[in-house]
Amino acid sequence: RSSDLFLRIIFYVAGLLILALGIILNTKSGLGVSPIISVAYSIATIGGFNFGNITFLLYSAFVVVEIVLHIFRNHRYSGEAGGAIAPAAHRDLKLVLVMDLLQLPLSLVFTRFMNLFSALLPTPSDNMPSRLLVLAAGIILTGIGAAMSLNMRIIPNPGDGIVQAISDFNHKSVGFTKNCFDLFNICLTISVGLIFAHHLVGIGIGTVLAVIGVGRAIAAFNHFFKQPMAVLSGMNES
Repeated sequence: RSSDLFLRIIFYVAGLLILALGIILNTKSGLGVSPIISVAYSIATIGGFNFGNITFLLYSAFVVVEIVLHIFRNHRYSGEAGGAIAPAAHRDLKLVLVMDLLQLPLSLVFTRFMNLFSALLPTPSDNMPSRLLVLAAGIILTGIGAAMSLNMRIIPNPGDGIVQAISDFNHKSVGFTKNCFDLFNICLTISVGLIFAHHLVGIGIGTVLAVIGVGRAIAAFNHFFKQPMAVLSGMNES
């Protein structure tokens, strides 16, 4: 029904906006950012670049990796089948690649809202209680936004899309792949900070709390709201 699709899109867009707001609050706390954006944050901070623009470049790189993994995965399966690729497999690959490419305009819009929220939101006062409060709000909103947008199953955020692509390619669980990808980003961010700034940039207690807290926020939100949202948007009928 058109009303179901409309609500689904509304929930999806709201989720992306909440996610962007959560990410910016996380950075505003100054206590360390979540692993998935830590690389972009460190590069932007050290180089004096726009955080949203660097995030868009990072997301674009994620999309390229997704496309490569999906193509290789398709060829690997065709090789196991003796080299014959069924027309249905071709159609499925084309659909997957289209969904990958659609993440690019999504990322562009998403990072523009990150820039907007960054410009509008003030930096909290330099005392630990205020910074911890902003960090907690950022983690909670990041979890809520991620849950809302993912549950609508439209176009994934590249940060989620690359984890799913790696998970599918390696036949590992999404949770395990997410933990490994977070660790990779943390190590890369630490390296960037130590090499170019000679100190840690973007990594702190907030990073650790984000790793733990975002997942818990997603689980809590889904416990109370996933089913009601699915009913309203017609997702339970899919």
